Amino acid sequence: MKEMPSLDDLMLFLAVADNGGLAGAARVTGRSVPTLSRRMQQLERVLEQVLFSRGKQGYILTAQGRVLRENLSEFQGAECDLRKVLEHGPRPQVRITAGSWTALFLAQNLPRFWNQACAWVPDFMESTVPLDIARRGADIGLRNAPPEQPWLAGRRTRRVTYAVYARSIEIKGFLGLSERVRQTPSAKWVWDTYREDISITATSPRMLLDLACAGAGLVVLPCFVGETVQELQQIGESIEALSHEEWLVCHHEARHDRVIRDALDRLSELLCS
Repeated sequence: MKEMPSLDDLMLFLAVADNGGLAGAARVTGRSVPTLSRRMQQLERVLEQVLFSRGKQGYILTAQGRVLRENLSEFQGAECDLRKVLEHGPRPQVRITAGSWTALFLAQNLPRFWNQACAWVPDFMESTVPLDIARRGADIGLRNAPPEQPWLAGRRTRRVTYAVYARSIEIKGFLGLSERVRQTPSAKWVWDTYREDISITATSPRMLLDLACAGAGLVVLPCFVGETVQELQQIGESIEALSHEEWLVCHHEARHDRVIRDALDRLSELLCS
């Protein structure tokens, strides 16, 4: 049986066709230009047709593209009605688990990868303990290493670096997670390296950030967090011992689910940008 194009790809085709190309479609759909380009290539592959002439003037519909656009004109209205119906029903949740700092980053950048037009809603699960994706304890995990189990699939996103931050260079004494709570790699590094210099402890990474902003001590943060906090400045070079790759991980079967795949694509765009 011949592969069928996805509803989402057909709607993106209409956006590209009706908005003069990829840039115009990106503005109305919220998708990036590279993603739209990739999806149009995918649609052409599935249909085995060339839908656009690509040149200096942008994306121009070919004869086959114009036929498809005309054939979809009535469908476009029906699709809009269908979306209105679906919007009043429950949308599937995509459970996303991440450590404290990545969860904070996702929350702060939510509009860059999710909006009310999405066919799914995020369910954020902040955790320092990797949840069991194999048993579907979560749908997508943000991890600091590639998956080792054969039933998990991984997608590398970015390299995460760490550094020491403080309100000013005059600040002395480190802030550390309490030893009675689960230690993250960066928290372990602080205890191993500056045990005698730890002046204040707290039970959550976010509390350490608040204490640092108040001038209570030095704190080790991922640079993607520290760079966005106006009250803090980086002290010294990045800490090579803590640098690591970041991975999006999901069950290898779940990645073929349309909703999970869309969430993976959107998160990947954000984290790789």
